[in-house]
Amino acid sequence: MSSHLFEGKFGIERETLRVDSFGSLAQTPHPFGDDPHITRDFCENQIEIVTPVCSSIESAIAVLGSLDRQVREALAKTGEDLWLYSNPPHFDSEDDIPIADFTGDHSSKRSYREYLEQKYGKKLMLFSGIHFNFSFSEAFLHELNTENTDFRCFRDELYLRLYKQLMRHSWLLVLLTAASPFYDASLDKIGDRGIKKSEYSSMRNSERGYWNTDLPLLDHSSLRTFTDSIRKYIHAGFLHSASELYLPVRLKPQGRNTLENLAEHGVDHIELRMFDLNPDAPLGIDARDLQFAHLLMLYLLSLPDFDFTPALQTEAIHNHKQAALIEPDTFLTEQAAEILHNTEVYFEAYPDAKGIIAFERQKLSRNRSVSNIYSYIHT
Repeated sequence: MSSHLFEGKFGIERETLRVDSFGSLAQTPHPFGDDPHITRDFCENQIEIVTPVCSSIESAIAVLGSLDRQVREALAKTGEDLWLYSNPPHFDSEDDIPIADFTGDHSSKRSYREYLEQKYGKKLMLFSGIHFNFSFSEAFLHELNTENTDFRCFRDELYLRLYKQLMRHSWLLVLLTAASPFYDASLDKIGDRGIKKSEYSSMRNSERGYWNTDLPLLDHSSLRTFTDSIRKYIHAGFLHSASELYLPVRLKPQGRNTLENLAEHGVDHIELRMFDLNPDAPLGIDARDLQFAHLLMLYLLSLPDFDFTPALQTEAIHNHKQAALIEPDTFLTEQAAEILHNTEVYFEAYPDAKGIIAFERQKLSRNRSVSNIYSYIHT
């Protein structure tokens, strides 16, 4: 294998909610101004930490830790803290969920969030998680480009091929990293109280999560047809923009995340959006889960290309939602074991990879329905 196989660029985006000393959603303004690394997503009381691009998962985790400390120190001064669960705490009404107050040059972000409020409601916006961004090293891509084709075209085709594989296998990462089987009753009915056990191990990845009203079916023949098919949904009024395409994987350009930028400049990196906040990990994410996601991407890249038909796209999302159940289909757990085995064989020359895969394999036999029960109830 290539000496550049494990090289790349890595980034983490972590969403959490700010809570007051009573564990209720904080009602204070976002305290970090326009800091690009400590921002918010939908609502004013949601903190989104965005690491800079790093050369390894370990360094990205380290930067996340540094930013996390900065946030906690600032919040402690006003008696606030971070809610490190994907499902939100109790809320009495949607008035407890103020839309992020972007102003000035960023005022369009507020307008977009007001549109989302009208279309989806505010409750869904409280679900929080981890987004993992990755790109291969230029040296590795050049090694793979054995026929010396146009590098931009080669890169775009490679990422699109990986995107299709990741969409088809996104359920596996849900199955292995789901961490939110309990939720507050106010998610069912505003104002209700009490911790409830869900049928889902990850509500945000389930059918109750954040999805488009109907599944957009896209053309994956090339990056051009891919972006054109998204544009058709926008022109038809089904999507506001590419940002409203709520799929578990995204292809992203360098710089501004717009469809126009992606079409003009091509793919810079790929984003995995399905990771729950892990309350057993101090920073909300276990590095081994991201390391496995990296191994999985490298393994999937070795598989042959395929036609990602509308039927397969529908099946992929069905499997993703099924994997979010506390008791998913036996078929999925059997498939998970097979993929883990194949990935281990692929990396048999790398002892570190074997340990990471073993860490994921032991999850398949764990009773996920009681996972994190103690920490959730006693927080």
